[in-house]
Amino acid sequence: MKKIFCNIFGHHYSISKKVTSHIKEYKCIHCQKQVTTDVSGNLSILTPELQDINRTLEHIYQRRHHAAQQVA
Repeated sequence: MKKIFCNIFGHHYSISKKVTSHIKEYKCIHCQKQVTTDVSGNLSILTPELQDINRTLEHIYQRRHHAAQQVA
């Protein structure tokens, strides 16, 4: 039933994870479909490959910002 709602009215995404300040992962509150922003800023289906890329980006982003805060 929830998938029918999304087919008729479209998905209603909410942020499920902030990877960096520009890249986020979203999940539809109705059908649980997951998407992420790509390099162009468009939404792409969250594949295992993109999940791995996002995990790596998040790790690098956190290390850089943590190191910058310690220096300051």
